[in-house]
Formats: sequence, C-alpha cells, structure tokens
Amino acid sequence: MITIHFIAADGRATSVQGKPGKSLMEAAVAAGIDGIAADCGGLLTCATCHLHVQEPFASSLPPPDGEELGMLEFTAAPRNAASRLSCQIKLTPALDGLTVQLPATQY
Repeated sequence: MITIHFIAADGRATSVQGKPGKSLMEAAVAAGIDGIAADCGGLLTCATCHLHVQEPFASSLPPPDGEELGMLEFTAAPRNAASRLSCQIKLTPALDGLTVQLPATQY
C-alpha cells in the first residue's frame, strides 16, 4: 500500500493508504477525502480532482499530457506549477509518502 498525505485548505492533514496501480483520485474517493469531488469519476472531463503536489514528488512525476493541461484550464481554484488532476496520477511504490495540498474549492 502507498501512503498519501492530504493537506486540506484549512491545514488539516489526513493520511490514507492507496493501492499501487490505482489513481490518486480513486484513493481519495475511497477514503472519503473532502475536497476531491471527482464528478466525472476519472474520465478527465471535469477538473474537480485538482490538487497541488508537494515536493519532492511534484518534480518526479511525469509531466501532465496535453489533455490534462487543457482540463487544468477549468479549475475553480487558482493553479500553480504543482497543479495536477489526481485522476491522472497513478500510484506507484515511488510515490509512497506523497503529500498533496487540496484547494479551497473544486467549484
């Protein structure tokens, strides 16, 4: 299992376990993480699973592809260089300990 640390906009931290091969969004939804709406269920059509990946993981992830970059244009919260859609991040052992910041809103 992969440990993931979610930091809410109010600073509250929640750690969950995710299965390798699943998406970060799937792990968040399964754990009931507030702040990940995932309206489209991971189909890359809504941008409601937006989050900010903290270092050192942000720079070690593969860059977002064109479809993800296009959908990031529609996030409700401000984007930054670490903005990603959690449905596009597959959990691997290399991501054990991943820390992500949740935006204040997905809508």
